[in-house]
Amino acid sequence: MQILMRYIRVLLIIGIIVFSIFLWEKFKNINPFAVKDIQTTHNMVLKEMSVLGKLELANFAFRDIVEQELVREYLPNPKAILIVQGEAIGCIDLTKIKPDDIATNGDTLIVHLPDPELCSYKIDHHKSKIYDTEYAFMNEQSLMNEAYSRAESKIKESALEMGILDQTKKNAELVLKPLLENISGKKVVLQYRMKATLSRPK
Repeated sequence: MQILMRYIRVLLIIGIIVFSIFLWEKFKNINPFAVKDIQTTHNMVLKEMSVLGKLELANFAFRDIVEQELVREYLPNPKAILIVQGEAIGCIDLTKIKPDDIATNGDTLIVHLPDPELCSYKIDHHKSKIYDTEYAFMNEQSLMNEAYSRAESKIKESALEMGILDQTKKNAELVLKPLLENISGKKVVLQYRMKATLSRPK
């Protein structure tokens, strides 16, 4: 009986050893503490861009000679000639960037920027002046207001025709890209959405 019990104990020990070896071989390559993937979020980049807000990247200066005339039925037409100076500014509103707009691919940071905007276009009244007037008298103020209003609209139209939005994109590569590379420590690729937008003039 004792011999039988010893034999059973030996078999049990051998079985435990064999089972332990089997478990070791099967799971030796599994490390519960191993890192499967590394995910990094770039909140610092996003916060830095949000702080910058609307980043002005292109400034077009304009000088225009405006001839304005109010047509009357009987009296002579009031006329004015103005030398108008103004500017149009192209910018990118970095506050519109969301976390999904920033992605990483190895050592490259990909940033999807919002469309460039014509963020302002305006007359510089300090540099503009009235060159000449005729028959203005009581109508001088309305004559000037209309002339400046049309000149301001012309600045907007000319800025878009002259490619201020495309220039804003080009300047972003020169200004914004190096800034983001310095912040993130990665190579930066800037991408844009398909359609540009205009904000209301200031």
